[in-house]
Amino acid sequence: MLTSEHQTTPDADARRALLFLITINGMGPKRLRCLLDAFDTPQAALAAPASEWIRLGLPASLANQHPRGMADRVETMLSWLDESEQHHLVLAGEKSYPPQLADLPDAPAALFGKGDIRLLGEPQLAIVGARTPTSGGINNARAFARYLSAQGLVITSGLALGIDAAAHRGALAAHGASVAVMGTGPDIIYPREHQALAAEIVAQGGLLISEWPPGTTARKEHFPRRNRLISGLSEGVLIVEASLKSGSLITARLAAEQGREVFAIPGSIHNPLSRGPHRLIREGAKLVETAQDIFEELIDNLGARLRQTDDTSLFEPESSPALAAHLDPEQQKILDCLGFDPQSADTLIASSGLTPAEVSSILLMLELAGHVTTLPGGLYVRTA
Repeated sequence: MLTSEHQTTPDADARRALLFLITINGMGPKRLRCLLDAFDTPQAALAAPASEWIRLGLPASLANQHPRGMADRVETMLSWLDESEQHHLVLAGEKSYPPQLADLPDAPAALFGKGDIRLLGEPQLAIVGARTPTSGGINNARAFARYLSAQGLVITSGLALGIDAAAHRGALAAHGASVAVMGTGPDIIYPREHQALAAEIVAQGGLLISEWPPGTTARKEHFPRRNRLISGLSEGVLIVEASLKSGSLITARLAAEQGREVFAIPGSIHNPLSRGPHRLIREGAKLVETAQDIFEELIDNLGARLRQTDDTSLFEPESSPALAAHLDPEQQKILDCLGFDPQSADTLIASSGLTPAEVSSILLMLELAGHVTTLPGGLYVRTA
């Protein structure tokens, strides 16, 4: 983050110098902030001898790297920025830098974006959760995102499999905007199967944003770091489904530390993916049952920045697969035995009176029809 002395739009030379600084291995946001606070301009920081960097507390291994050896990487970044009007570089201190990030102690000095950069200044709600959720979790994420997007909130998530993707798609279904915070450069989509989703986000007026420059591939350590940006950009974070070891709980913890609201959807005590939300609720997160619960929490602070829709259809979850018109009695019996809590096949065999082969066959048919889904541990749960 730039200090008050740097609150102007950098010229081309300053921007190029800052890109050189960003490319130095080991140059994180705190070290970069230290340099920018110590020198008048990025050019001066770049030109300073290694001894000056070491005097400021930067390690010798970083100070002795020769930034000019990264010229090819800097030229690659500049070429990417010149490719399209939708490609952006936003530096701390510029007008378009998101104010909600500016006060973070580890705020990135630069953000690379593809899409509508103005969304960084719009009110956002983050929706995150498990990468392998239940179908009910997917439906909830889509429905909450759909409703809240229609109220004027930008839906922010991490473009990951599962809940993240469902949240982005819910916003798109409401013809709203979505921000995808990436753990790669803005030109590399991860996971690869979300190429089409990322393109749709941008095409519908959304934004792909990253603190990593173009050409940066996916690395394990990037994803926990990007979580602070998901929470930092948002007014609040909603956790839909998450295990106790989920990265979503990291996002929730960061949100609480940043003074953001934390919301959680409760679930069955038998569902392992409910344990994360339940822990957050015990620790003070707001339990929510409907998207209106979140809207009512945020409206006092955001007021006129949100809009209320009269479309009552948005209050309802997206419809789950309709039950077959001629569901046979044994299939209906298994659904009735399932109720709305996860059950094992052995429990269903005992409660239904059917044979193991019959129960196995019926569960397979119901799963193929979209009426039942499986959970970790060999449990089954209804989707409707």
